[in-house]
Amino acid sequence: MNRSEFLKLAFGASAGLVAFPSFGFAQAEGPFKLAPLPFDAGALEPHIDKTTMEIHHDKHHKAYVDNLNKAVAGTDMAKMDIEALVKSIASSTPAAVRNNAGGHWNHTFFWNILGPNGGGAPKGALADAINKKFNSFDNFKTEWAKAAAGRFGSGWVWLIKNGNDIEITSTPNQDNPLMGIAEKKGTPIMGLDVWEHAYYLKYQNRRPEYVTAVWNVFDWNKIGKNFAS
Repeated sequence: MNRSEFLKLAFGASAGLVAFPSFGFAQAEGPFKLAPLPFDAGALEPHIDKTTMEIHHDKHHKAYVDNLNKAVAGTDMAKMDIEALVKSIASSTPAAVRNNAGGHWNHTFFWNILGPNGGGAPKGALADAINKKFNSFDNFKTEWAKAAAGRFGSGWVWLIKNGNDIEITSTPNQDNPLMGIAEKKGTPIMGLDVWEHAYYLKYQNRRPEYVTAVWNVFDWNKIGKNFAS
């Protein structure tokens, strides 16, 4: 599957792209669609529980899609695919578009780097890049945990690629490094949702435990493909 096909499948953007049938949740009226999870909602247990995944995807992610469709209705933004829309976001972009477009892109990206066969460590070119930048995978995990703990309130942690370099960064709310307003811009390779709704049912206020647990479900084959492409 090439990048164009992935974007069509994952994001179901504007006219001409595939429309998804209902998978237990009503589809929003508008150009942007909520794709089903790429794995069963309970497949990531015990690290991420089934109830959290169902609420996170079927309620929170769906709300971003529904609200994005409302926010772009009747505008040229409704004709854009989600990645182009996210990249176009500037300080003048309405907050409803910024927050909900970011929420839709971020969550779709997140679901597609997780999996029940995850865990372990990266291999190949990505492993080499991590070792070069952070000296070891363990050091990388330490820096990642610091970024997750240091993100005050709600937001995301990212590993981004800029040319041949990689770095860890974080963004508030539903912002991401593709946006024109991002403090550090780059192409996301992996990301982690550190909003409380991502972990509160199981981990309550213990964000560091959640951050540690997710290492067991990060799919390094998928993340490695993001790095390569």
